Amino acid sequence: MFTTVLLIEKALSEADIELITTLHGDEKVHFHVLMQPRGKQDEFLRAVDDVAFGYLDRAAHERDEPRGEDAVDAAAAGLEHTLEQLRTAGAEANGRVVEQNPLQGLREVVDDVSADEVIVLAAPHWIEGLFHRDWASQARHKVGVPVLQLFAQQD
Repeated sequence: MFTTVLLIEKALSEADIELITTLHGDEKVHFHVLMQPRGKQDEFLRAVDDVAFGYLDRAAHERDEPRGEDAVDAAAAGLEHTLEQLRTAGAEANGRVVEQNPLQGLREVVDDVSADEVIVLAAPHWIEGLFHRDWASQARHKVGVPVLQLFAQQD
């Protein structure tokens, strides 16, 4: 069985689920999912990325996203949806919401579960990527396994 640590920032779409569950062909995969609630910490960079992609209406509504405990509740619901979808697709899956930077404990999780890889599946963050501050760039310096960056399907 292949073991993958999956970092996400929102519930995965059907297309995302299909992509990650077919990466290893017919080999069974166990996903350990870490999800960070979307919040104020990256609000500005998300808005800049939205403007760069021409999603002006989305940039204007960034401040409408849940905050605090509401953001944690929304992340927990999105995580549960993602875990159910992964299991329906035939994968084993467990996970947790990480309220702080999910990269802090990433190395521990990778070591604890003897992960074969880390997949970062998030919306494109071009500004963070440009300065190597995105999750995938940072994870490559923290873990001793391959890190694959995939872009989540946009709404």
